[in-house]
Amino acid sequence: MPFPQASQALSRFTVLDLTRVRSGPTCVRQLADWGANVIKIDALLEDSGGEQPGGPRGGSDFQNLHRNKRAMTLNLKDPKGLEVFKRLAEQADVIVENFRPDVKFKLGIDYESMRKINPRIVYGSISGFGQDGPYHKRPGFDQIAQGMGGLMSVTGAPGGGPMRVGIPVADLTGGLFCAIGILTALLERDVSGEGQWVQTSLLQAQIFMLDFQAARWLMEKEVAKQAGNNHPTSIPTGVFKTSDGYINIATTGGRIWERCAQAIGAPELVTDPDYATAPARSKNRDALNARINTLTEKKSTETWVRELNEAGVPCGPIYSIDQMFEDAQVKHLGIAQHVPNDENRHIQLVGQPVTLSRTPSRMAARPPEFGEQTDEVLAEFGFGKDEITELRQRKVV
Repeated sequence: MPFPQASQALSRFTVLDLTRVRSGPTCVRQLADWGANVIKIDALLEDSGGEQPGGPRGGSDFQNLHRNKRAMTLNLKDPKGLEVFKRLAEQADVIVENFRPDVKFKLGIDYESMRKINPRIVYGSISGFGQDGPYHKRPGFDQIAQGMGGLMSVTGAPGGGPMRVGIPVADLTGGLFCAIGILTALLERDVSGEGQWVQTSLLQAQIFMLDFQAARWLMEKEVAKQAGNNHPTSIPTGVFKTSDGYINIATTGGRIWERCAQAIGAPELVTDPDYATAPARSKNRDALNARINTLTEKKSTETWVRELNEAGVPCGPIYSIDQMFEDAQVKHLGIAQHVPNDENRHIQLVGQPVTLSRTPSRMAARPPEFGEQTDEVLAEFGFGKDEITELRQRKVV
């Protein structure tokens, strides 16, 4: 049966989705949003460590993670269920899982097992700490990765103690990096004809996201510290008071600093020896920020945003989430998108932040109910009506 696809970009690929919670579904969402035939396999697995999907199935979190997919049920602990999964894997292009590393081996659905029945399979795995090594059996959790990955040591106000980021950044980037790895492996398969095992972890993803802060240590042996709202190297860059709130101002070089000083009505700061050079501004950061604050708090956020942008100084308001979605540019970009559904439910979710000119992504289908398309999917993979009836009678599906 035909089903709505979000794009034609990845429509030739079939993905078996064994993921749960957040990092895995984030990975698969990338593939689904670009049109892959994603089959979410709903299964209760005690061996998964009791992990459950992200919140109630009808809740905003689950809906946001699992749009543009279909779902079937399958008991992978039943030998017949394993047989069914292998038949699906024979025809699939991608399998994605984020169990603890030992679970897939216990179930008999690890990469080497799947490779034997389908050498072209691309197998994506996300774990907390890696597929092997001293910590590989530990359960992974976003905040644990934020702490071990160094992020919490550079987040928050100086002296305020470690601070987590307000989004599950390790989960999200772990999923995104796995998706990139899968797409890279699919491109390589066009040359070699063979699939491969794509692996990442929350810890690796979080360390990669440290970016220049990590490079400062590796190259220069500088240990980054908490800087609050101040940028660690571009000064002045940070949060400043206005008459009705706060504003972000970013100066990334000497010329922009000059324009900033002119725009806020303090051209004398440019020649002041305490602020004339980047090293001087860094040394006297707190005093400079205080001087700027005395000026910015005299006008409203809206006024400063207009005047500073006109002067060529990067700046912007600091929104709450509801204010952000009301912004004219955000509305123009159309990133908040409605999801069509026959039940006339209100489902509005965050769309892809990337636009393709010929094969754009769209919200094509609401997230599936538990096992909603089981019979439909099995039929597409060659299972007959009698086989499907037997599978249901045996509670395999």
